[in-house]
Amino acid sequence: MKLSKSLYTRAIQCQKSLWLKKHNKDVLTPPNAAAQAIFENGNIVGDLACKLFPNGVEIPYLNTTFQDKINLTQEYINQGIQNIYEATFEFDGILIMIDILNIKDNSVIINEVKSSTQVKDIYLHDASIQYYVLNGLGYDVKKVNIIHINNEYVRDEELDINQLFSVVDVTYEVKELQANIKNNLEIFRKILAKEDEPNIDIGTHCDNPYECDAKNYCWSHIPNYSIFDISRLKSQKKFELYQNGILEFSQIKDINSFSISQQIQIESELENRIIINKEGIKEFVNSLSYPIYHLDFETFQQAIPEFKGVSPYSQIPFQYSLHIEHEDGRLEHKEFLAKDGVDPREEIAKRLVEDIPSNVTVLAYNMGFEKGVIRKLANLFEQYSHGLMAIHDNCKDLMIPFQNKDYYHPNMKGSYSIKYVLPSLVPEFENAYKELDLIHNGGEAMEAFANLSKIDDEKLKQRYRDSLLEYCKLDTLAMVKILEKLKESVR
Repeated sequence: MKLSKSLYTRAIQCQKSLWLKKHNKDVLTPPNAAAQAIFENGNIVGDLACKLFPNGVEIPYLNTTFQDKINLTQEYINQGIQNIYEATFEFDGILIMIDILNIKDNSVIINEVKSSTQVKDIYLHDASIQYYVLNGLGYDVKKVNIIHINNEYVRDEELDINQLFSVVDVTYEVKELQANIKNNLEIFRKILAKEDEPNIDIGTHCDNPYECDAKNYCWSHIPNYSIFDISRLKSQKKFELYQNGILEFSQIKDINSFSISQQIQIESELENRIIINKEGIKEFVNSLSYPIYHLDFETFQQAIPEFKGVSPYSQIPFQYSLHIEHEDGRLEHKEFLAKDGVDPREEIAKRLVEDIPSNVTVLAYNMGFEKGVIRKLANLFEQYSHGLMAIHDNCKDLMIPFQNKDYYHPNMKGSYSIKYVLPSLVPEFENAYKELDLIHNGGEAMEAFANLSKIDDEKLKQRYRDSLLEYCKLDTLAMVKILEKLKESVR
């Protein structure tokens, strides 16, 4: 059976995954919207990287067979074209497509483009099979580069792609891997030739370097809630328990070998009871003063920064919701949603200092995120810096009582994420997010705002804007309800 570089790297991660991809692909989980967005982002980054090697030609993907692609590549090489995008070759039954092939003085340079911010080990295997093919075909491979995003680059008025991308020479590492390729290929082909699925058990490889699309299939014997869900338990310890036949909490014999936090989770599950540390909760509640400003941001990221002063993948705030809780229980709500297609940061900084006084308690869930956003805004806009840093310094974290396990409900399943905390404390909210229009989680909010400027239908655009506002508003209302339950627990 023929292999491709993607199948080769799949097999490097797990040979069973390779077999399933070829023989039983129906059991693989199709990519979700988030995975698809990552794929599309990779295409955008790849297209831009081609400008580092201008005046090239691209081998068309659509309406061509792989043999067509191979033939076209050879034609362009014969014509003396120096840069070929998606150059396609086959050797030893392995098909490869090189992102950017640079041809100079009878030698070639392989350039593989990645939308990540570093060179990962799996990229070296990816590039090594490309080197193997070209070297096998008789090409003089002078150099192998991994081109990735430089997240230390800060955009000025104009985008500088020479600063945006880091070009890393990995020729030495790729040549070092050549010694293993023939043996790897022999093993992988023997696996593929078998009629029966390989007997490979689950392990840390299921998530390294990527979460495998066969994971749901391979993990189907694991209960929905198991020892793998024990919070802050190292993977090595989890798999030790698994290898010893311990899957469920009821099978754990020595609870004292776990941390105090983990013991709370295990005891709560075994006894099916809520565990509350009233002193810890009282200490947290007493640290708050009214009025309380419940704050939640929504942000988006850009691999290729569009605005001055932005680095790749930095969090750009575009929206916030603010529920103001008074001591008598009265609630006010304020909100902000930026216009699409423009830099939202200065306007959101201005609105924050208008909406939040400098001497009030600001409550966030996982405040490290909110404080990070505020700090960056304060560094950017000196005129708002004093007010923003007052907000920053007045932040309290609603996550703390749950992170410390001062309040633990068995339905939290070891997590202190608001996704688990909210329905555990406020069951009536369980379906609230599901019933929202268009936007149901932070990932959808991020993607929706990033794509708003591409929507021509004004009614649809307004519907998305309304949905973004409703989603973010629900986030801060949820915080109000969670705090209410915490206060009730110590009365």
